[in-house]
Amino acid sequence: MIRIGIILGSTRPNRNGPQVAQWVLDMASGRDDAEFELIDLRDHPLPHLDEPVAPMFGPSVHEHTRAWAERIAPFDGFVIVTPEYNHSAPGVLKNAIDHLFAQWADKAVGFVSYGAGGGVRAVEQLRLVCGALGMADVSHQVTISVLTDFENYTTFTPDDRHATALSMLLDQVVAWSRALAPLRQASTETTLVNS
Repeated sequence: MIRIGIILGSTRPNRNGPQVAQWVLDMASGRDDAEFELIDLRDHPLPHLDEPVAPMFGPSVHEHTRAWAERIAPFDGFVIVTPEYNHSAPGVLKNAIDHLFAQWADKAVGFVSYGAGGGVRAVEQLRLVCGALGMADVSHQVTISVLTDFENYTTFTPDDRHATALSMLLDQVVAWSRALAPLRQASTETTLVNS
């Protein structure tokens, strides 16, 4: 069974992200083509990237990085739920992504973003980052406005069109995760042979 991690990419106090991420999980849990699990970055506090060697060149020396790698490695794909801060993704999300390399490779990723402009600029940057890591970003995206999809800017009240967009996004993430499975298998076999 394909496993998809839903990454909640904000750790701010009073964040809106948990409502959006839970909505994604609730919608996804009705499917029978994959298993979905929420990954909250608050549960994985990472210092600013502190590994002496880039993740693509060697094993991690720090326990917090190894624990994060063990959390991410089993998943076949991801849905990243991200706000937009100052035309970009949150630093904590970028930092979490930068801590790893092989654990992201050959996996699909989709984006659910929120902000005054729907979070589209944050996702534009994340697509570049994920591409550099060998991830396949799907074309469908869910863009949520904090101006119209949150009552009093705090209570998430998604429009029905977002459910349709999310369903199409999940279709793509699951399909691409399945299609990329042979590449992940080949990578795992290479790692086992070289270790």
